[in-house]
Amino acid sequence: MIMRTWRGWTRSEDADAYEGYLLRTGYADYTAVPGNRGACFTRREEDGRTEFLLTSLWDSWEAVRAFAGDEPGRAVFYPEDDRYLVDRELTVGHYTVFAQA
Repeated sequence: MIMRTWRGWTRSEDADAYEGYLLRTGYADYTAVPGNRGACFTRREEDGRTEFLLTSLWDSWEAVRAFAGDEPGRAVFYPEDDRYLVDRELTVGHYTVFAQA
């Protein structure tokens, strides 16, 4: 199993709107792909900004590519991300899950 991670930051005043946007776009897309084992979208406030950490679990690299495309190390962005994000990771992390409870 593969864990995929990504982080992005908004101004604190945009956090609630971005959360709703993420649920309609990224979360919906992640969880609709066969081979997705789940997704966890989190946020925390820090120094006037809100950090969003997204993690997802995938059965295989084929499942990751079904979501992310031919370059699975690149982050997937949506049309209105520029409206909300003040900083973002352009790449994602992938980890092999060797234990899970």
